[in-house]
Amino acid sequence: MDGQLTQACRPECHSAECVPLLEDLRRDMAALRDRVDHLERENLELRQQAGYWKSRHRDAMARIGELEHQVEQLRGQKRQLQADLFGRRSETTALRDRSNDLDDPQDDTQLSQRKRGQQPGNPGPKRRDYSCLPAREEFVELPHEQCVCPACGQPFRLRSDTEDSEQIEIDVCAHRRVIHRRRYERTCTCQGNRTRTAPPPPKLIPKGLFGTSIWVEIVLDKYSSYRPTERFLASWRLGELDLAAGTVTDGLQRLEILLRPIYEAIKERNPLGDLHQADETRWRVFVVQEGKQGYGWWLWVLSGPDTVVYVLDASRSHAVPEGHYQVESRGVLVVDRYAAYKAMVWVKDGVIVLAFCWSHVRRDFIRVGKGWPEWKTWALEWLRRIRVLYQLNHRRLAAETGSVAFGEADVCLRQAVAEMKVQRETELARADLATPCRKVLESLGTHWEGLTLFVDDPRIPMDNNTSERRARGAAVARKNFYGSGSLWSGQLAAAAFSIFATLALWGLNPRKWLTWYFERCAAAGGKVPGDIQLFLPWNLSQEKKKELGGPGPTEGDDTS
Repeated sequence: MDGQLTQACRPECHSAECVPLLEDLRRDMAALRDRVDHLERENLELRQQAGYWKSRHRDAMARIGELEHQVEQLRGQKRQLQADLFGRRSETTALRDRSNDLDDPQDDTQLSQRKRGQQPGNPGPKRRDYSCLPAREEFVELPHEQCVCPACGQPFRLRSDTEDSEQIEIDVCAHRRVIHRRRYERTCTCQGNRTRTAPPPPKLIPKGLFGTSIWVEIVLDKYSSYRPTERFLASWRLGELDLAAGTVTDGLQRLEILLRPIYEAIKERNPLGDLHQADETRWRVFVVQEGKQGYGWWLWVLSGPDTVVYVLDASRSHAVPEGHYQVESRGVLVVDRYAAYKAMVWVKDGVIVLAFCWSHVRRDFIRVGKGWPEWKTWALEWLRRIRVLYQLNHRRLAAETGSVAFGEADVCLRQAVAEMKVQRETELARADLATPCRKVLESLGTHWEGLTLFVDDPRIPMDNNTSERRARGAAVARKNFYGSGSLWSGQLAAAAFSIFATLALWGLNPRKWLTWYFERCAAAGGKVPGDIQLFLPWNLSQEKKKELGGPGPTEGDDTS
């Protein structure tokens, strides 16, 4: 273009001819400039759009990363829930499954296959003593044709000695107790009635047909063996005893009134002492309650030093344990990490100190190992640390307090606890620690003070497994007869569970105790005896304890 312009402006060109050419060139130049400006503006717009879409791409990639992280978390939670739903429900497992399906290659105990039954080198179990059972003697004689010599036919002479053996038998037989009340007639001429009849035998339920032994068996079958009413009635029909379910239900409602004072006495004593345990389990009560949807209630298991009480309530809030424990309550309450216990006013005021359960902490690491297989090794390392704490604490408890062995085990235990705390803080300081692992360690730090109370007080257990075991019978009953059909039935279940658990804690036979108490109620005309203090386990004399099956708790027993 510049060449054309130069050529157009040479001197030899005529001016008239150059003017149009210059005008054309100027127009072309202006058009080109407009085109360039348009392209520059379009380029700027495209650059701006490219920057915008690059930023949107970065946001999308970040969002995809977050979603992938969430998906991985949800997959881990899904694996956790599947393990909770379909996995083992008990931590008591085989030797090759020490961590609930988390095989630990460093655990030597998993490599040895131990056979079931009596182990070589261990002392055998002692023979059981059945001398307390009544004996029914019987003599077995030879048939008459065998009482002669097979060679000569001379008869045998009966010796005075015998060859003896024993067999344990059981004979359960329902029978009718036919009572003939003697009548007497005067032989004198004094005024008044001429005849007098012997008094009728006492009845637990006035005008009832069933004797005390029947009601003892019903209460034991339902609330100690956890069999539903229809099931044990069907079993009794096999023995030709056919009872009406309605009559049994009506009788149980009357028995609830008789057992209530014993239950209230146990409930009143339970908060005393300085070491307690608590847990709760579901229980259905099929009654319509204003302001409540559904039939889900809760059965609280509250263990004291020498009593166990079950409290039935429609709520799972902190008001239930808070109402049970009073200002007089002191000491330590061993619980899981349920928030209701932390919300108790007695805990906030420092009257009661919460000791948390290491078994629940252990389950946190198991859930991480099951939910995120890439962190299984990490979870197993923490499970081994917790196992060491249990082993050291067991070693300390096995030694006599104040002995050299006790001191050595105590030092080792405190050192292991301190090392675990340092390890937790070190791992939490890592920026690359996975979210599920961080949550578990943060929870461990939050509950650390309550988890380590057992270090300074060996009486405090490391877990609340005792309470969970005591709730297991109620859980079996809930599955067998699906809770209670009425409020009084639920209250009877709580009372019976409390009485039987407390009797077991004192080593008393529930059948003997219940028979004794019901017989006294029958003697009182089917009412509660005047002084129930005589029947409470902690008021029994040593002779009465022995008669009812065993002594009270001894020093060193696990009465928590």
